[in-house]
Amino acid sequence: MPPSPPSPVATGSATSAPVIIDAAFLRFALGRARRTIDRHAAALTRLDAVLGDGDHGDNLSIGFRAVEDVLAGLSSETLPGELLRAVGHCLVSAVGGASGPLYGTAFIEAGFRAGDAAALDAPLAASMLEAAADGLARRGRCAVGDKTILDTLRPAADALTAAVADGLDAPAMTRAVVRAGHIGMQGTRPLVARRGIALRLGDRSAGHLDPGAVSCFLILLAFADRR
Repeated sequence: MPPSPPSPVATGSATSAPVIIDAAFLRFALGRARRTIDRHAAALTRLDAVLGDGDHGDNLSIGFRAVEDVLAGLSSETLPGELLRAVGHCLVSAVGGASGPLYGTAFIEAGFRAGDAAALDAPLAASMLEAAADGLARRGRCAVGDKTILDTLRPAADALTAAVADGLDAPAMTRAVVRAGHIGMQGTRPLVARRGIALRLGDRSAGHLDPGAVSCFLILLAFADRR
């Protein structure tokens, strides 16, 4: 089981420097995502054994290790958008099952939304997370409530958009995003699956967390903790 939302470290506030995310931080966060997924791979696979093929944790571990190899081959001058697109293409090809194309599309769409920006401020980051959720929904032909990755990603994206609109400071933004993602993930437990292999279980899919929603929350945690 993933941990409860942590207390994030501030990187700026409404009255000081704005939140800025650069390519160096993205590399760091992606490395932390790989380590987080590795630590929870067995738990993710156990969840997937109930609802899917029983390989979600193993597949994601393979995918994020492949991401580290891709990042090692990219110049330190690589812009955030290009970096995220490269990550997305890697996940599409390296992660087995349905989660590879879904996560890959999310990263690719976020990268396209970043454009050629050298650094990402909070409004752009919010727009990128919305683009990631939109892309995943299109690729998976899914909606919130279908018991998928989107049940974590969409509320997190909406929370960041709302936090930016409300002018919240960096710690408050982070708390809002993580809290929304956590609620969305936990909300998959009573749901009956409407997409993916779990669809075949019908009402028996209720009572279990969706493994993709859980892995999405773990990845959000890796990006949210700025330490």
